[in-house]
Amino acid sequence: MLAAMAPVPDPIASDGLVRWMPDPARSPAPDPAAEPQGFVVAGDDVQVHFLDWSDAADLDVGDGEGLQAGSPGVLLVPGLLQSAWTWAPVARRLGGTRRTAVEDLRGQGLSDSPPDGYDLDTLAADAIAVAGAAGLPSGGEGPIIVAGHGFGGIVAAAAAARLGQRCAGLVLVDGGWERLETTTGLDVDEFLRGLDEPPEVMRSMDAWLADRRGFDPPSWDADQERATREAVVETAAGRVVRTVRPFVVEALVRTMFGYEPAETLGSVEAPVTALVALGGADGLVRLEELRRAAGSRTGLGGLAPIRCATFPGDAHNLMRYRPAEVAAAILGSTG
Repeated sequence: MLAAMAPVPDPIASDGLVRWMPDPARSPAPDPAAEPQGFVVAGDDVQVHFLDWSDAADLDVGDGEGLQAGSPGVLLVPGLLQSAWTWAPVARRLGGTRRTAVEDLRGQGLSDSPPDGYDLDTLAADAIAVAGAAGLPSGGEGPIIVAGHGFGGIVAAAAAARLGQRCAGLVLVDGGWERLETTTGLDVDEFLRGLDEPPEVMRSMDAWLADRRGFDPPSWDADQERATREAVVETAAGRVVRTVRPFVVEALVRTMFGYEPAETLGSVEAPVTALVALGGADGLVRLEELRRAAGSRTGLGGLAPIRCATFPGDAHNLMRYRPAEVAAAILGSTG
């Protein structure tokens, strides 16, 4: 079942954007019983872990009930300091109709943390290797939709550019189009210093879970708790510390701040959809950054405008707050 993207009356194609809104009614229902299988793809210096949310026995059934034969596979990329489980609310909706995999970026989740390889080219190569290992689709040679959240949007955009015509659609979920110094008002070192959690949040696992639950209690469920638990490890003293090692955090953040969105998005041949959470104080600045990147993209070689959906009342984690809309946008991202 393909999801439709319905236009609203105020198109803004003149600046490289067209305003759209995914229809949540066109999203498949989530499968609460689905349990993904974990795999690794091994490189020279790293094993990258990913979750496969699709039942291989249903692959290419094409009967309208199971996975749709010939449809693009879906690769999902989590954000900074996040594991693959953050995509569970969306993957539960996609896995029954599309071959769907979610990677753990190197240094995060269950992937290895080698001493280097956190540059954007290597991260994009990791993503493409995961897509191949997951068979997205047709033995890893067919078309792929790539979607990323936050920093994962940057990795997804770089992977989409490398995939060329194999990329059927790119979906940027609240990231992947902005220059971080502009939207945060910070340089990279200031940003790194600001990543420390308040001591009271890290004093115990219960305190950590309560803080994350408090972001939006109605959307808290077993998947959210699992993703939250995987972000930290409990020490013998009962405190929690991040699972992502400090040198990895610094390397990834420096890659994030070095990203030039206009250059990368100008190299993506596939249709691009951006989902923008406007609930934060910097929402309008981030939308202005999207306009800048979109204008550069259309100016560089006449590529199609970016389709943009905005969510004024929501914060950064749209997979948690708007899973039906995110799933519908991914299914409708190919044009």
